[in-house]
Amino acid sequence: MMDSSLTDRIPHRFYHHSPKGTIMLQWAIVFFVIAIVAAIFGFSGIAQDMAYIGKILAVIGIILAVLSYIFHRRSSRD
Repeated sequence: MMDSSLTDRIPHRFYHHSPKGTIMLQWAIVFFVIAIVAAIFGFSGIAQDMAYIGKILAVIGIILAVLSYIFHRRSSRD
């Protein structure tokens, strides 16, 4: 649990609640950007690793987003 004095000092954007899939997609985008920057500067090994991690996170994020959508729709019908 976060102390209330700590949460007062942390900007709201750092601890907002998002669907599971969107957080994974945000991290996938971050890794893709790191891969692009690394490729521009000639770090091909790092660029390949970051692109691979980005692809994995993008796939996981899409799967979680679809599952979240399906289960949310199913629970709202009850």
